Amino acid sequence: MSAVLTEITDKIGIITLNRPEKRNALSPALIAGLHQAFEEMNANEKVKIIVLRSTGKAFCAGADLAYLQQLQDFSYEENLEDSRRLMDLFNLIYCLPKIVIAEVQGHALAGGCGLATVCDFAFAVPDALFGYTEVRIGFVPALVSVFLQEQIGAAKTQELLLSGEFITASKAAELGLITGVEPAEFLGKYVMEFATKLISQNSAYAMGKTKSLLRELNQESRNKSLELAAETNAKARAHEDCKKGIAAFLTKNTPAW
Repeated sequence: MSAVLTEITDKIGIITLNRPEKRNALSPALIAGLHQAFEEMNANEKVKIIVLRSTGKAFCAGADLAYLQQLQDFSYEENLEDSRRLMDLFNLIYCLPKIVIAEVQGHALAGGCGLATVCDFAFAVPDALFGYTEVRIGFVPALVSVFLQEQIGAAKTQELLLSGEFITASKAAELGLITGVEPAEFLGKYVMEFATKLISQNSAYAMGKTKSLLRELNQESRNKSLELAAETNAKARAHEDCKKGIAAFLTKNTPAW
């Protein structure tokens, strides 16, 4: 079974995370599959808007912690290379000329919340929870901090990342983390109608150039910050707190800090 599914309908490219049994956790295969899918959709002239969605109850539970635990035995260089792969995916989506809409049908946590963050629009069901929970397992929400601070400001970014608290979809919308909240039974239909409206009412060229301009405004500082974040991510994986936190999570225990 493929970790990523793709289809094109009415000029809308749909990319679907397809690891429902793992709550769509970000495994190496899923990250690579998403990267390839976004590049292919971007190169396809038939695609004007991209929708990112998931199968199952969760949108994305974040990093695949079983894999993350394996990485603790890797060298710093190997961990840095792995961190850069997720960095490249986030940056690809964030800077892609085509508009990306996240359809968040369930919880989006840690790296999964980061995935929603880098999309241009995000609509969620009322019951979806959002949160950058990395600090709860001794990890550092490094990569997403760069994009989140650019989008919602330093103060709110600090509040979300340092607290590690879950927030509701309505609170996420209030903070500007997502665009809006829609009833579960109408979410898919609403997202497709929203995408169709963008296609019919707006110039694809103008939207792409506008998005590219916005991304270029802080590109140099963002790229520097992302490299620092990737290095911080790689170092954090080897720290004792991270090892303790992940081990506790996998055994469904609470780490004693």
